[in-house]
Amino acid sequence: MHRVTFPGLGLTVHLNQVAFSVGSFQVYWYGIIIAIGFFLGVLFCCRQSKKFGIQADDIIDMILFAAPGGIIGARLYYIIFNLDLYRKADGSLDLAACVSIHRGGLAIYGGIIAGVLIAWGIAHHKKIPFLALADGCVFGLLIGQIAGRWGNFINVEAYGGSTDLPWRMGIEKAGEYLEVHPTFLYESLWNLVGFCLLFWLLHKGIRAFDGMYFLLYIAWYGLGRGFIEGLRTDSLYLFSTGIRTSQLVAFLSCAVAVVLLILKLRTHPKPEDLYVNCKRPTEQEKTEGE
Repeated sequence: MHRVTFPGLGLTVHLNQVAFSVGSFQVYWYGIIIAIGFFLGVLFCCRQSKKFGIQADDIIDMILFAAPGGIIGARLYYIIFNLDLYRKADGSLDLAACVSIHRGGLAIYGGIIAGVLIAWGIAHHKKIPFLALADGCVFGLLIGQIAGRWGNFINVEAYGGSTDLPWRMGIEKAGEYLEVHPTFLYESLWNLVGFCLLFWLLHKGIRAFDGMYFLLYIAWYGLGRGFIEGLRTDSLYLFSTGIRTSQLVAFLSCAVAVVLLILKLRTHPKPEDLYVNCKRPTEQEKTEGE
């Protein structure tokens, strides 16, 4: 049980990582929250899929592979840049600790990288443009990230350095009371704003080319994560350097996405070139062409 306060707001909450137990098996809130975010993200993407020229089945097929692959990628990314936490006394790797993800230890950029690679493979296999599929899936990513950060709150992790701001969060670590930045909240709210902006563009029909929303997501998330990562005290570092891995990846990805957006918009893309507006071959035509 963790006691977390927000002294500037007069709030106190008691957090139990375990939601319920079935015999000796414990179900953690972290996993439940991740599952809820996953379900809502998939549901939203399936409902909006036709606006990108893809079918709900395409989303489901991609998710079946990208979800477990993304979790593996997120875990590997975290372990690679935090190896000391997963070593035994003799220096060997503790495999049991490596697979114990119920207490946290997932790095979102590892999940995104793995998910993108898997989505590209699925798009290639199903003969649909990867960028059209990616545009439809970024909403699910944002929903998952909005929800997932509250799993970090339950675990009392992903917080920042000391602050005296009115919304500061009071926690106890190793018997010491700290008042810190609730960076989990910053990132959840940043992603919520990003989701609202992209949904507004989708509602208004503003989409110049396939991949536009994907690049906007990369730029938006990278910009926010870069600054928020600088506030955190649990950052993963680039091996023995003092460079925060996720901060470096965030700012670089943001810069690349912005450059690609500008270059693509300068070509004056036409709405009729969007995959959703193109005539696509029927299943019979696909078969005859093979």
